[in-house]
Amino acid sequence: MSRWVVPIVAASLLLVAGLSGAGTLVIHANTSDPAPKAAFEGMVRDFEAAHPEVEVRLRVYDHEAFKPAIRQFLVFDAPDVVTWFAGNRMRFFVERGLFEDVSDVWEAHGLARSMGASRALMSVDGRQYGVPYTRYQWGLYYRKDLFARHGIEVPASWEAFLAACQTLADNGVTPIAIGTKPLWPAAGWFDYLNLRINGLAFHLDLTAGKVPYTDRRVRRVLEHWRRLLEYDYFVADHAAMSWQQALGMLTDGRAAMYLIGNFAVPLLGNAVDRIGFFPFPVIDPDVPRYEDAPTDTVHIPAHAANKDDARRFLAFLARADTQGRMNETLGQLPVNEDAGRPDDPFLAAGAALLDSAAGLAQFYDRDTDPAMAQIGMLGFRKFMRSPASLDTILRRLETERRRIYEVRRPPGGS
Repeated sequence: MSRWVVPIVAASLLLVAGLSGAGTLVIHANTSDPAPKAAFEGMVRDFEAAHPEVEVRLRVYDHEAFKPAIRQFLVFDAPDVVTWFAGNRMRFFVERGLFEDVSDVWEAHGLARSMGASRALMSVDGRQYGVPYTRYQWGLYYRKDLFARHGIEVPASWEAFLAACQTLADNGVTPIAIGTKPLWPAAGWFDYLNLRINGLAFHLDLTAGKVPYTDRRVRRVLEHWRRLLEYDYFVADHAAMSWQQALGMLTDGRAAMYLIGNFAVPLLGNAVDRIGFFPFPVIDPDVPRYEDAPTDTVHIPAHAANKDDARRFLAFLARADTQGRMNETLGQLPVNEDAGRPDDPFLAAGAALLDSAAGLAQFYDRDTDPAMAQIGMLGFRKFMRSPASLDTILRRLETERRRIYEVRRPPGGS
């Protein structure tokens, strides 16, 4: 039988023992929100049924508190399996020798075929260091009824998007909901403007610290953003709102659009039938369409005590049937290409969006160094509150980029 401890608050994170012996598998997970918690616990029960000789001890942490805690327990008290994120966030721990090479799991179970599109996200120098199990699309969720009432068609271009915002504002509707109290929703706007204006290669170079924030191409991103701000298209008190509070403005019709990930759909409640989805509009037709597709993952810490059962767990999680069941509960997209996808119009749109994209990014705070991510997102929120400070903010970000990337090497992310 599993032993469940949920959730563990920040004050006690480092007091939890992570020791395991043969036949005991200790897992630390960041799946504290209702849907991830239910999906992960259900998957663990399925694993125990398939491997009755293994006792799983699952510890579920508050999602945000997990981020600083993982840096401690990977070094001092490693569990056997941890949840985390793909791409640069994974690389941060790989470069410090804290994640196990699991290329053998990929090879033994043919994951290069079933998860080939995500292999690069899980690789460092050609070796794999974890298994992805879910991803989700970002885009604009909108009130279909408000668009119909005011004669607005779904905008495919930036010019049409601006016109839609103005029509909504003229009719007393806040065009765009956002809550920037947790910072990252503002990064979504920076990401998409940057991807649509400058493309994926530039996004990756910028988040890797290779491009100055004072570069004219970064300034152009904020100039496009500034137009939305100067016309008051965003909700005014966004800095005091959580992303969930801002979502309430969409569900009750006070706002017409919200740029966010598909994880928001379970909270749409009775308004779900009035909500539609469309991709972020094209700004430069010569720039291919790239999308953010954050990917959640599992890893074996390098100092884990029970790596044999941990490898069995990763292999089980990689299976198509496992990922299909989990993502039906999560309301997200499985990474295993053989898995069935939930019968959901938002996920169908998201799958089509990601499958047809020219390339995929993770997200600003997943693609860049953790220190730079925090400073950058604070800068983006400040810019939203004071767009006239554009040049001052970019100079500050550039000062921090040089401090972080040119003084401290190597760059990483968490």
